[in-house]
Amino acid sequence: MRGCSFRIAVLVFWYFGVYFRVFFDHSPHTPSIGLGSICPNTQPVHHVGVACAHQPGEPSAVYVGKMDAAVTQDDGKMQKSTNKPNFVPENNEDPASESGHDETQHDFVLDFVQKELGGDLKSLKNVAELLEKVRAEKEMLEDDRIQQCLMTNSVWEAIDSVAAMATLDAGLQASSCLHLQGFLRATLRFWHKIIKDRLASDFEELLTLLHWPSISPPMQPLAPPANAQEISSQLDLLVSQLMALQTSDDLISEKALTTLPGVPQASPLSLPVQVMVLPLTKRFRYHFTGNRTTNSLGKPEWYLTQILMWMGNNSAFMDDKIQPILDRTGSNVNARVELCRGLLSLAQEKLTHDLPRLLYDDTLFCHLVDEVLQFEKELRSTHSYPAALPGLLHIPLEDATLQKWLTVERKMALEKVDSMLSGEGAWSCQYRDISDVDELKAPDCAETFMTLLLVITDRYRALPCSRAQLKFLDLQRELVDDFRIRLTQVMKEESRSPLSPRYSAILNAANYISTVLADWADNVFFLQLQQAVVSLGEVEAEGGRPVLGPMEAGRLASLEGSLFESLLALLDRLRGDMIGRLLDTVMKDVREKAQLYRQDRWLSLPSQCDQATMSLSSSACPMMLCVRDHLLTLQQRLCGPLFQMAWQGLADRLNSFLYQDVVLYNHFNEGGAAQLQFDMTRNLFPLFGHYCKRPENFFKHVKEACIVLSLSIGSALLLRDLLREQALNELGVYRLAPGDVLILLNLRASWPGQ
Repeated sequence: MRGCSFRIAVLVFWYFGVYFRVFFDHSPHTPSIGLGSICPNTQPVHHVGVACAHQPGEPSAVYVGKMDAAVTQDDGKMQKSTNKPNFVPENNEDPASESGHDETQHDFVLDFVQKELGGDLKSLKNVAELLEKVRAEKEMLEDDRIQQCLMTNSVWEAIDSVAAMATLDAGLQASSCLHLQGFLRATLRFWHKIIKDRLASDFEELLTLLHWPSISPPMQPLAPPANAQEISSQLDLLVSQLMALQTSDDLISEKALTTLPGVPQASPLSLPVQVMVLPLTKRFRYHFTGNRTTNSLGKPEWYLTQILMWMGNNSAFMDDKIQPILDRTGSNVNARVELCRGLLSLAQEKLTHDLPRLLYDDTLFCHLVDEVLQFEKELRSTHSYPAALPGLLHIPLEDATLQKWLTVERKMALEKVDSMLSGEGAWSCQYRDISDVDELKAPDCAETFMTLLLVITDRYRALPCSRAQLKFLDLQRELVDDFRIRLTQVMKEESRSPLSPRYSAILNAANYISTVLADWADNVFFLQLQQAVVSLGEVEAEGGRPVLGPMEAGRLASLEGSLFESLLALLDRLRGDMIGRLLDTVMKDVREKAQLYRQDRWLSLPSQCDQATMSLSSSACPMMLCVRDHLLTLQQRLCGPLFQMAWQGLADRLNSFLYQDVVLYNHFNEGGAAQLQFDMTRNLFPLFGHYCKRPENFFKHVKEACIVLSLSIGSALLLRDLLREQALNELGVYRLAPGDVLILLNLRASWPGQ
């Protein structure tokens, strides 16, 4: 078996020798190529066919015989018959000296066969097919064939030969024969360039006849030339032929393709569009490189606008003339998108060159970023450039540029916050006179601040990298926390007078920011960022510990939490603290006004039967007026949600104050109990009736105390004897416990025997 493998391998090498020698037959000075030059990782093999190169200082032989091999099978055994080649020693060398090489040569050939072909019987039977394939490839690679096709103007046949050569080149990518790959690639590049240059020259001349490119918007349609049909046919032919060369062009461009920093690798531009972009490329580089006045670092909008204009001016030509031809060739190429890609590469190259020069000038850098964002927006919307293809926003996401961008955003935002807080109208509301518009009554500083955050969101929303978007989100959260701290500092300065308009404006500002952030938490964009946080598993630079704990990560993944959850908690705490201070101040004023009412003569008041009509106690008037005025003031200054929290909190505190300091502090006769009930149900409760339908539900202790104190003597005696929860519920008492009811019954002055 090993002898058979060796002889078959020799035959294979002989065919390979003929296969490679064909490329050098045109030059008498070209040496023959042996296995050592094809496969550099192997030792040279001598005396194996005419393709083996003679090495200086080593014995050589001249192939004078004819080799043939046949493989037959008889009863499952391999039989071999070989016409042995005759080797004639040169320079009177002893044939015995060759025996040392034969054994090494024999082992190498066997290893090669087992590696490349296999050592089993089935693999050896397929050698004939392999040799036939090699012979066909040899014929395909003959230079004379392509040259004759070009001389006879058979361009399609030449293109087919180059395409077949490209297929063979692609099939050899996994081979270890580096010299073979290099030779085949050089041959492919040589003929590809000749055919491409010829077609490109004809295509450029034809485009000139078609008035390509359109530099300015066409004012009116041009009259078709007399030979319009012939030009259309030539255009169809040239575009089709250039597209047929695309496979070999992609293969050649694979290693030569240069990728700009920050721009993802993209497929090579289609050949027809490469030719069509050339005149626009010359114009672009003429105007926007070198010492031209149009090449200004402070005016990036000049070249960005020019790119967009060229896209718009020539899109109709691509749709009407080029796209139908591409569709007929069966290629999945969008002509308009290809033109945008070609022109966009010019802007990418220019932006990559200019960005490092602007890192130390904040003003020019900000202007460039603004123009790039505007360009990207128009590119995606007006020209329908696919989101999957890279635009210009990949370039500013390089580490140094992105860090500069974040630094400038933070600096500009903080300067804006300082300016807005120091302004005269910072705490006034520009919509205060329009109640329908200004439901949240946000002061100008808070509204401007949230507008600033919204602008930052719009700037980084289009970024193609979620990791970069999360860095901008961290910046926004940092700015919100900074603004909260500033609000806290201003609030502490105003805490001496919580009833001032500025204090209410600060409270409205905190509520406005909290409301907007809560709305953002349910926004689709921020929900996507929330999932990106969980999936990316962001890790802090210091300490290497996860930013999110297991509980927080789980809440974010299940959408129970939000990206602004911690900020909302801090803002809610600030809001609650400020409302508490405000209500404490209001209650302090109410207590002062209620001292006379608290010390009224509840034991000696006339009964209801002795009065023609009941009226509000004169001692209660200051307290009622105080409550009314504060409610009106709070309603005017606070937004709806905050005012609801305020009046409900005030009602709760009033309920506790009246129950503890008025009811439990005094004893009541029948007239005093009736007067207390009248003051509460007909005067105090209606003050809060403007804001809810059943205000008495916010004064349950006072209401139920009035019920117990106003019971008739018989009902009071029965209730005292049967002091059970069921009996209390029948009277409408639900909040007070039986012990509390007993205390109230003991406050009654009119008992039998007293």
